[in-house]
Amino acid sequence: MIADQWCKTSWRARPGSFVSLMTLYESNFVRLGWLIDDLRAITAGTVSQVASDCDLYLTPLDLSRYTSVFRLTYEFIFEGQSVRDPDLEVCVYHDARLAEVRSFRGFERHPQLAKLQSGLKRELDQRWMRNMMLNKWLEYCAERGHHF
Repeated sequence: MIADQWCKTSWRARPGSFVSLMTLYESNFVRLGWLIDDLRAITAGTVSQVASDCDLYLTPLDLSRYTSVFRLTYEFIFEGQSVRDPDLEVCVYHDARLAEVRSFRGFERHPQLAKLQSGLKRELDQRWMRNMMLNKWLEYCAERGHHF
């Protein structure tokens, strides 16, 4: 397993800075690799099922030579309705070995996340929040045993 602690952070990087955000994107790419052996081989929706967690859905949305866009989500029934939560759209830059969250749908269902989101005025801060969420969630999914 490739470890993301080897992602180099510039000495100028500060938490919340653009340079640190790029390191977070690198870490996201590495952590995606923990769950998916070959990102380019995913051409159809697939599900990872483990006994200790919800089903994890990976759906390709746009595939090209250098980038792939996927939806990564749990999907479950809540109060009689199908709910995707968290529901992330992740763009993978294969040549640069980066992965970033393009959108995070459903945070408004969680009052604390909605409050945090509403307080973030800069795009950089919003990207930090979305990508830190992905980073921690990928680690959690790997610990639960998810794999595609």
